[in-house]
Amino acid sequence: MILLELFLTFLKIGAFTFGGGYAMLPLIQQEVSAHGWMDKTALVDFLAISESTPGPFAVNAATYIGTTVGGLPGAVCATLGVVLPSFVIMLILAKIFSSFCQKQAVKGVMCGLRPAVVGLIASAVLSVGQSALLPSGISFSVLLSLPFWISLLIFLIMSLLIFLKKVHPIMVIVLSAGLGLIAGYAFNLPT
Repeated sequence: MILLELFLTFLKIGAFTFGGGYAMLPLIQQEVSAHGWMDKTALVDFLAISESTPGPFAVNAATYIGTTVGGLPGAVCATLGVVLPSFVIMLILAKIFSSFCQKQAVKGVMCGLRPAVVGLIASAVLSVGQSALLPSGISFSVLLSLPFWISLLIFLIMSLLIFLKKVHPIMVIVLSAGLGLIAGYAFNLPT
């Protein structure tokens, strides 16, 4: 039963999310929480790990969650579920898109989907940002805590390196892990 549930859940995620892995994040969060497969903290930890592993985010998420919930068969079912809709849709679109891409209706649909995808990604950024920087919620004691300020400083440094210096994402991952490691040892930070 769990294998079918994993397959159908990730089939729904794959079928109703446009814009790639990050646009899937709100739906993944909602579905994983609704099924009780993973709490928010574990999901945020996984996101950090999945960004440092090769492969598409959605496939990594499905494989990891599937493995956690149902072992190797769960990983296979969840991964097939998340990939199947894109595979089928791309086969169909590749066949017909070139003949329809100049039609006004197609341009209109694309015009509507682009900002929606940006909104989904922004929602995911805010949700993950809150869980990463303020896992206990906003309070005076949290805002004065050392872990919050170290996390915020690492976030700001990495953001500036990405936007101003165009530092490669691999280097950002390596630098942020190194800074976190140094801060963890230097300040004996809790996890």
